[in-house]
Amino acid sequence: MKIAMFNDFNPGIVRDDRIYDIVESVPWNSEKPQESLLHIIENFDELKPKIEESLSYSKSYSLSEVRLDPPVPQPGKIVAAPVNYYLHQDEMNEQFNNAEYTIENLGFFLKAPSSIIGPSDTIELPFKNRRTDHEAELAFVVGKKAKDVPASEASDYIFGYFALMDITVRGKEDRPWRKSFDTFTPIGPWIVTSDEIGNPNELGFKLWVNEELRQSANTKDLIYDCYEFFEAASKVMTLEPGDIVTTGTPEGVGPITKDDQVRIQIDRVGEFSVSVDYKKEAIKA
Repeated sequence: MKIAMFNDFNPGIVRDDRIYDIVESVPWNSEKPQESLLHIIENFDELKPKIEESLSYSKSYSLSEVRLDPPVPQPGKIVAAPVNYYLHQDEMNEQFNNAEYTIENLGFFLKAPSSIIGPSDTIELPFKNRRTDHEAELAFVVGKKAKDVPASEASDYIFGYFALMDITVRGKEDRPWRKSFDTFTPIGPWIVTSDEIGNPNELGFKLWVNEELRQSANTKDLIYDCYEFFEAASKVMTLEPGDIVTTGTPEGVGPITKDDQVRIQIDRVGEFSVSVDYKKEAIKA
């Protein structure tokens, strides 16, 4: 099932090229979309048959007619994987003389939830004279409270998957600073529930800037796959329903600038695009 939010946080189910409004089928408050989403996540087994039945009579719209919102609007935290593809490590060393360790030594970092935007929104670059890069990633939303969960059981704790761009200012500051500016975490286009994804560790994905293909990889090349990273994170902290976990970017990272269009596509998930502009009052580095 593809669960979306659209037109100021109304809930919808996506089928083919249409979105079905399910606001009458589930408890929902558009002014509290994260709280409403959590109710769906935590009660999904009970709500799923009712939602599926409602699609036969729910009002629907062409996807081209609506504006999609971020499918997880206000997570408690965003847990992110640093250097989780070996070829990306080589790339970082070549471009920035940055021979950092991989995820095996670095662990993880946190991004600010306030950095989230949705499909068709705009990345706002805070600096005109510092390089800012795109990073394409597969991400997922936690389905139930998790602590010390082994990789072999992690799939039971993942509610669904979506695409994520981890936008990054290059510099000497710590990762959370360089990656947490407002608008620096575009996500979407919707949540695809884990039963529809199957094995998340075999998904191809791509990212384009304008018409140039910049990144093309497969999650089978992750150093810590989705489940192993879930284990590593839950050993340190309790993961709560609605938290976002994002798995890291492959090689092909590159700069973005004003007027660029950035598009991400992930197999069995979907695709979306965002535009790029300078923040209204850009910061001097």
